[in-house]
Amino acid sequence: MFNKLKAKFSKQNEDENLKKGNFVLSLDIGTEVIKVLVIELREDGKGQVIGSGRKRQTLGDMSGGAVTNINGVVQNCNRAINEATSMAGVVPEQMIMGIGGELVKGAATVVNYTREDSDKPISLTELKNIVHKVQWKAFDQVRSQLAWETGYAELDVKLVNAAVVDVRVDGYRVANPLGFQGKNISVSIFNAFAPLVHFGALQSIAEELDIDLLSIAAEPYAVSRCIGTEDMHDFSAIFMDIGGGTTDIAVVRNGGVEGTKMFALGGRTFTKRLAQMLNVSFEEAEKVKLAYSDDKLDAKSKERVRFAMISDAEVWLSGVQLTLGEFYNIDTLPSNIYLCGGGSGLPEIKEVLESTEWVSELPFAHIPKISFIQPEDVTNIIDKTGLMKNPQDVTVMALGNLALDLAGEETVVAKTLRKAVKMMRT
Repeated sequence: MFNKLKAKFSKQNEDENLKKGNFVLSLDIGTEVIKVLVIELREDGKGQVIGSGRKRQTLGDMSGGAVTNINGVVQNCNRAINEATSMAGVVPEQMIMGIGGELVKGAATVVNYTREDSDKPISLTELKNIVHKVQWKAFDQVRSQLAWETGYAELDVKLVNAAVVDVRVDGYRVANPLGFQGKNISVSIFNAFAPLVHFGALQSIAEELDIDLLSIAAEPYAVSRCIGTEDMHDFSAIFMDIGGGTTDIAVVRNGGVEGTKMFALGGRTFTKRLAQMLNVSFEEAEKVKLAYSDDKLDAKSKERVRFAMISDAEVWLSGVQLTLGEFYNIDTLPSNIYLCGGGSGLPEIKEVLESTEWVSELPFAHIPKISFIQPEDVTNIIDKTGLMKNPQDVTVMALGNLALDLAGEETVVAKTLRKAVKMMRT
């Protein structure tokens, strides 16, 4: 079906003399809902949403953010893509896909390199050597971590995406170290890894969809980069994306992503509890939960639903505590928490985060301030459809924002990193 639609617009694209790369598809394969955007890349470096589509998944298609039924997910993707491309009137030739799940691991790895001749300008060969050291160090660390968590010593791990966090020469932050003189070079790179079975499932889906895969990106990383501030170097925050099967957490300090972690508690947990309590189907419980989140229930029903939601929210909060406690390399956690994702709409989520008991057990300097990321907060992405209305639309927009970065000019360090990543994947 999708290939027919692709053929339908191919002639139209030729007639309009559209350049390759003017449009990109942003695909968020969520546990509950698949979301798709068609984004037009503008000459000013911004992107505008001109098409949107979504399709609800069945219970057997996904589990904990991971694909469990490739054929089912492909069919759902096709339906969502058809909806988005029909609205946009164009079929993009490239797409960016998001990856989540409990076993997707992201962390910033730092390598400090002492130079023998500090008076000699830093060369490209030196830079390549340092970047390769960072990447292989990160690979060994995450493989050991996943082996410990899963019990599989020979677990095959794939690099999802990588980005430069920080480069310093003798403690001085630089964008391009080439030509600088100095004794010590410090390079910090964020890497996200996933087991081959998880990463390979998304590659198989991309092949079935027959769209050139621009990138597969870790969704918590995409969300953590979606808010623009005047001075990113001073920006620190915790991002929480609460989806259907998982909660994704990213910690940003001084403009750089320190790490991403996920745990398998999301909106489905609340819906299942509600279904048991009300003795109704999962689908009916989901409708009740959404009505509750939108404050559309009568007082008696609202009180009954809240009883179930608050207990699960407290269990969810314990997952947040444990996950934030795993950021061992962070002395002080940022005091700004940004929420997005469909699960963030439950009022109990914000309520339990605003309680003070859990904060005292973690290294917060101040009581954290809780805010929601709205679609209009996503930097460089402009919604022309009028359909991006709440925090559940942020993740797919954030992926689109990353696509803009991929289409823009690369720094010399980013270019060196991209070549290293390519080598590691072959």
